Amino acid sequence: MSAASPSASPPTAASSDSAVGSPERFGVIGLGRMAQALLWPLIDAGLVPLDSVRASVGTAASAERLAAGHPGLVVSTDASAAWRAPVLLLAVKPQLLDAVAATAPSAAAAIPAADPKPLLISVLAGVTLARLQRLFPGHRVVRAVPNTPCLVRAGLTALAWGEGIEPPTRAWVRQLFAQVGEVLELPEPQLDAFLALTSSGPAFVALVAEAMADGAVAAGLPRALAHHLAHRTLAGTAALLHEQELHPGQLKDMVTSPAGTTIAGIRQLESRGLRSALLEAVLAAAERSRELA
Repeated sequence: MSAASPSASPPTAASSDSAVGSPERFGVIGLGRMAQALLWPLIDAGLVPLDSVRASVGTAASAERLAAGHPGLVVSTDASAAWRAPVLLLAVKPQLLDAVAATAPSAAAAIPAADPKPLLISVLAGVTLARLQRLFPGHRVVRAVPNTPCLVRAGLTALAWGEGIEPPTRAWVRQLFAQVGEVLELPEPQLDAFLALTSSGPAFVALVAEAMADGAVAAGLPRALAHHLAHRTLAGTAALLHEQELHPGQLKDMVTSPAGTTIAGIRQLESRGLRSALLEAVLAAAERSRELA
């Protein structure tokens, strides 16, 4: 496992891998919320020029809204221009994958002599490298698993590589996702557990935040203040665990006094199975990811 270096530089057109590194065209199929969270930082960092983007969306209304909000962006409901790009971000809903793949061959044929093959980066949950390679034989494929905090550039992304991805391309892809958070390289079999913890995990944490705020309301705090304090408590706790490299048990013991308020609350959590419930939630999410694959 390795993390991306913020100083990694993309390969140039003169390198052994000319399909990436300031590509003349950068395709996006499915310019929805997650794809936008990934794309705008790339444009801001100069890794992908805005006028090089060829994006597709599902409706004309979405295309018009995005084009109006980002002058110079080429976006439409027709994916043919995106398929002709040497680098493609695939970000549609997984259930649309087969229909999208049916549009690929004729478009990919427009660059039949590409050497190396064009690069396809998929952020579709649960879609394996083997399936991507089978559906898109004209592309080299990368499987990326970013999580929702990428929307505020505090995300986690795991990468697994298909066949024929050379070191310059790997470095460039890592640099792309480093714009929105930490990047890890993992063996593909570990991606289901990664997804369960980091992609499903924010929903579990949000549920905890909501429940804590509800408890504070029950104890007498105004609703808005309770939510604010719950969110700040979770953010501060996460920062403390991360920055001081504390085991969660250490932090728990730091704030738990004999016969005090914290141990009274922990006793209730343990008696109601919070620890077991969260453990089983992560396991269930991982198993569901394997089923979807």
